[in-house]
Amino acid sequence: MTTMTEASVREFKMPDVGEGLTEAEILKWYVQPGDTVTDGQVVCEVETAKAAVELPIPYDGVVRDLHFPEGTTVDVGTAIISVDVGGGSAVPAAEQHAAVRPAAAAPAEEPKAAGSGRQPVLVGYGVATSSTRRRPRKGPEVPVQQVSTAIQTELNGHAPVAPAAPEAAATAAPAGTERPLAKPPVRKLAKDLGVDLTTVVPTGPDGIITREDVHAAVAAAVPVVTEPQVAPAPAAVQAPASYDTARETRIPVKGVRKATAAAMVGSAFTAPHVTEFVTVDVTRTMKLVEELKADKEFTGLRVNPLLLIAKALLVAIRRNPDVNASWDEAAQEIVVKHYVNLGIAAATPRGLIVPNIKDAQAKTLPQLAESLGELVSTARDGKTSPAAMQGGTVTITNVGVFGVDTGTPILNPGESAILAVGAIKPQPWVHKGKVKPRQVTTLALSFDHRLVDGELGSKVLADVAAILEQPKRLITWA
Repeated sequence: MTTMTEASVREFKMPDVGEGLTEAEILKWYVQPGDTVTDGQVVCEVETAKAAVELPIPYDGVVRDLHFPEGTTVDVGTAIISVDVGGGSAVPAAEQHAAVRPAAAAPAEEPKAAGSGRQPVLVGYGVATSSTRRRPRKGPEVPVQQVSTAIQTELNGHAPVAPAAPEAAATAAPAGTERPLAKPPVRKLAKDLGVDLTTVVPTGPDGIITREDVHAAVAAAVPVVTEPQVAPAPAAVQAPASYDTARETRIPVKGVRKATAAAMVGSAFTAPHVTEFVTVDVTRTMKLVEELKADKEFTGLRVNPLLLIAKALLVAIRRNPDVNASWDEAAQEIVVKHYVNLGIAAATPRGLIVPNIKDAQAKTLPQLAESLGELVSTARDGKTSPAAMQGGTVTITNVGVFGVDTGTPILNPGESAILAVGAIKPQPWVHKGKVKPRQVTTLALSFDHRLVDGELGSKVLADVAAILEQPKRLITWA
């Protein structure tokens, strides 16, 4: 059998997939030793503190070795995969068996071809000098049904009768068929819950498995315990990470959620927060929203109150430019930004993220609508890149979509202000000397008191409220 020379082996290192990031967790390998890869082919998916990113290989060859298993956190600059680029034969069987693979891995998935239509996300190749820090791997995942059966057997003295599977289950793809269609966040959820995606019935468009499908599979596999008091499971029965029991759920804190928690704690205890509130009649703004929906300039674009609120905030910043600043602790300087990277807080399957619209102040209203639509759809699909979440200056968080009146938002680290928008709903309001039902909302502006004093913060909030009350000011104040 032909062997490969060390000179023909290339080591692909963990790239710097975001400015300042030093490590990433390997979520999924798309190739195995012996597979042929081509330049630009996605070989794995990794998760940083900011987002999930697919990594393409930068050359052609045959995979020789995977240096780390799924679930391992690896430093930037550390080799993660070896590829023979000298045209050697596939890896000998002995080496393939010795390759790093999860103990309870699902059937190997087909590698993604370079022309599969998926656009790899890759920012740079920065190198870290620190040594590799490997996070201990979790033990082999125990299937949900197996854990449930063990628990029920211990409690009842006999194994439970498996619930009848729904008729739709007959359409689930059998093991060993082509890879089930699911987005990376859904695959991660299934992995954490110990669910085999090949057994899940898809309900999404084009046969895509959704989060609800995964949870439905878990619910179908775990019998409901109806006793009011349930004895704890014996120590020998260990549930996998993110496993729902009758009494509590444990979710590993890592990736985006871990980074968000650290950032919010750092922001809350570093920047002195001040929050001001104002309740405003936005009836005219809501009428303008309906008019813009019928305007041909907005054909194909999503027009909603958030669009006009964002534009109102941009106008208020232009009238009060000192609010758009950051605090440079090292230089002991206030840095006033002459551009606005407008952040929009978005809830995603991986946690709360704040992508931003670059140079939002330079966009027309239709351009701003287009940017908002792209930002939201990309975030919901879990495809937001690390670059899209960097460099923000001011943020909007729309808590009104949850029916909440207002809140005291915490600043996104490094930013000067964040505007919370409450629910818009009809309320009795004095209008032209009479009490009438009007569309009303409450705005809350939190700002860094080192940068923004009470007068400046009040002016910004008052300007936003005035524009939303009389949206014609978008023109007269422009």
